[in-house]
Amino acid sequence: MKKAIKHLSIFCSIAVLSMTAISCSSDDDSSSSDDDGSTPSAELNGMITEDTTLDSSVTYNLTGILSVEEGNKLTIPAGTTINTGTGTDVYLVVQKGAQIDIQGTASAPVKMGPTTAGEWGGVVILGDAQTTAGTNATAEVGGLIYGGNNSSDDSGSIEYLIIEQSGAQINADSQYNGLTLYAVGSGTNISNIAILNGTDDGIEFFGGSVNASNVYVENLEDDAIDWTEGWNGILTNTYVLHSEGDFSTAIEADGVNNDPQIVNFTAVSQTGGKALQFKAQSGATITGLSLNGYDTTLDFSDGGPLANVYINGEIADLANAYTGPATVNIEDFAWVANAGSDNLLNGSITSDRTLDASVTYNLQGILSIENGASLTIPAGTTIETGTGTDVYIAVQKGGQIFIEGTESNPVVMAPSSEGTWGGLLLLGNAVTAAGTNVTAEVGGLIYGGDDSTDNSGSIEYLIIKQSGAQINADSQYNGLTLYAVGSGTTINNVAFIGGEDDGIEFFGGSVNATNVYVKDLQDDAIDWTEGWNGTLTNTYVLHTESNFSTALEADGDNNNPTITNFTAVSQAGGKALQFKAQSGATITGLSLTGYDTTIDMADDGPLSNVQIEGEDASLLMDYSLPATVEAPAFSWAFN
Repeated sequence: MKKAIKHLSIFCSIAVLSMTAISCSSDDDSSSSDDDGSTPSAELNGMITEDTTLDSSVTYNLTGILSVEEGNKLTIPAGTTINTGTGTDVYLVVQKGAQIDIQGTASAPVKMGPTTAGEWGGVVILGDAQTTAGTNATAEVGGLIYGGNNSSDDSGSIEYLIIEQSGAQINADSQYNGLTLYAVGSGTNISNIAILNGTDDGIEFFGGSVNASNVYVENLEDDAIDWTEGWNGILTNTYVLHSEGDFSTAIEADGVNNDPQIVNFTAVSQTGGKALQFKAQSGATITGLSLNGYDTTLDFSDGGPLANVYINGEIADLANAYTGPATVNIEDFAWVANAGSDNLLNGSITSDRTLDASVTYNLQGILSIENGASLTIPAGTTIETGTGTDVYIAVQKGGQIFIEGTESNPVVMAPSSEGTWGGLLLLGNAVTAAGTNVTAEVGGLIYGGDDSTDNSGSIEYLIIKQSGAQINADSQYNGLTLYAVGSGTTINNVAFIGGEDDGIEFFGGSVNATNVYVKDLQDDAIDWTEGWNGTLTNTYVLHTESNFSTALEADGDNNNPTITNFTAVSQAGGKALQFKAQSGATITGLSLTGYDTTIDMADDGPLSNVQIEGEDASLLMDYSLPATVEAPAFSWAFN
């Protein structure tokens, strides 16, 4: 029989005032709708001294401390909403020896949070597992008692819970969090929990051996995850987002090192800040770490040993930024409304998605469009990017991108701060001299097949700025990198402005590109290798800065691509066209102005492989013909 809530300072006399439709009977149906059809409500505070089940059809109001006492259980069914007051004396506490059973689902999570501005104390669970604070220790808040010697202690289960605006501040040393776990044992289940917008930590572990999985934390003002007192559990599949500044860390650890395990931890900051902080002798074993956008990756504030922190099988390295592909997919938290914020681009796209041109997007890390999925970017969309070698958009083999810019409203991708990023990469199933299902020089990406007409989507009116992140002397990202992209793909009206490597680089494939503008790339404006055999039409290259490589570089096998109407202008001398190995092309409409070297056959390949205006290339010709492409044609890219 479902118990009515009669031990929470909710008695018949109070029911008339604070409960819209809660019966004081012990009938199975402990609530009913108002006569006017409004949602029933009830007040929660006081002590639970017998097993109690809430009613998901009732909206509850937590007005003080709700304490589940030893020997009793509180069950909260899927879809229940608990509106809370604010302040240091509004929280839900599960005492040592008591249990909570939160039964949310992906389609009907349990929600807790205030209805007005302010924070509250969140959920506090007190267990009987070990803690370095000892047995029957007193918590830093509420005089609560926790700790024992039962590492498998069971305080219940939490599934699909959303906690908002938690973290009430008591003093400089004492705060409530979203979920506070005092000596909670491994018999307790915590899975699928989201903690959003609060003034202190998301989850804080005080000792214990409890595990937690599928955790989402967004915009906590202190630490997303915090532990101390020798916690030794496992945290699996955690995604942390900082889109607001002045937070503390994504992880803070303190105290002795009992080597907790952190498996698949992805944290993204749009505002810099500090990622991981280890105090005293604390440590952890971390696998599947992905950090993007932080100013400081690792901080050992008390000079603790690096050897206590193992990351991806090695001792922590202060010089390693630990950037890389997201190890946790933001889409795993689709059950949390607006998870990731509307403007965040990161992780994997596994189904068709269309961006909103009214939103300025923030790319921090790697955005991967997976096989069978597509990303559509409408006209006028702006994507602001982070910087570094692990900030890029990759369209995987079998995926597609549709960039729908127009002359009056191009799509713009550019970093929001000084530095360069990895640009846009397309991986196709066309033919490349490297073979089938080969691994790209960057990112471990797979490309290449036997379909010369493979279609990776279409690109119209795209501006890419400050691209070309450098990995090492042999591996770099470009503005637009085309790995075995097929002729079914459309690339028309693209501009590349500034950056450390190439504008476009073709790795095999048969894709064509038209109306291309490249200005002041530090390496090559246009580059190809691995037997690209497509057509490049109407290209304008401008060098106003020195120390670039070339306007055009070709390497590898000669599959005789066609270059039609190629105008390059240098205000700083330099080299125009370079052909390496056996590479070549058929070029018509060539105009080169201001270069010290017109043609360089770097490996003494045959000039006959390079046909210019219907004749073998000549090292003596300067090809300073009238421009075949005029810069004003790209005025849409000059903003």
